[in-house]
Amino acid sequence: MNGPDRLPYRTTLFAGLLASPAAATVAGDPNRSLLASMIAGQAADTGCLPAHLGLGEAAFRDLLSEYFPGFEASFPARQIESIPEWEDLLKLLIDHRAHEYPSELLIAHIVATACAGRDHLWQDLGLLDRSELSKLMWTNFPALARANAGDMKWKKFLYREICSREGIYVCPAPSCGVCTDFAKCFGPEN
Repeated sequence: MNGPDRLPYRTTLFAGLLASPAAATVAGDPNRSLLASMIAGQAADTGCLPAHLGLGEAAFRDLLSEYFPGFEASFPARQIESIPEWEDLLKLLIDHRAHEYPSELLIAHIVATACAGRDHLWQDLGLLDRSELSKLMWTNFPALARANAGDMKWKKFLYREICSREGIYVCPAPSCGVCTDFAKCFGPEN
């Protein structure tokens, strides 16, 4: 059961996750609702992340015990190909984190892993919509969020940033505004 039929299940699971009491150390962490959305999305078979959100079993178990005690996760079995630029993406995210919450490191690992997916980043993360991804970026990586002033699609933006760190510029025009691929990078996401 994929697509819209899974939305009620996802919504119920999301609400249940947030209703569970969190450990005092993470109760005020704004990433709690974002993590709940990703977990609910993965359990509803949306997104591309492998089991444990790509964190590994031990780190995922720790995440659940702190943020959603008592929740037992059951995700569809899926594999995601590793990508050679994963470490570059992770470094970019960690270098630009807000330094407000320890969960930023978890989010950085999850986002870097989801970049291997084939859909928009918010979809690959299993989030409900792009606004959740924007919230995730502003909460965890505000410098990157500010740098994406043109509202470029996040995955394209992150790749552009790692390429520019290496001095690689692949845009066929000197400015995004005149590039023939402008709509692919800045158009609405469905």
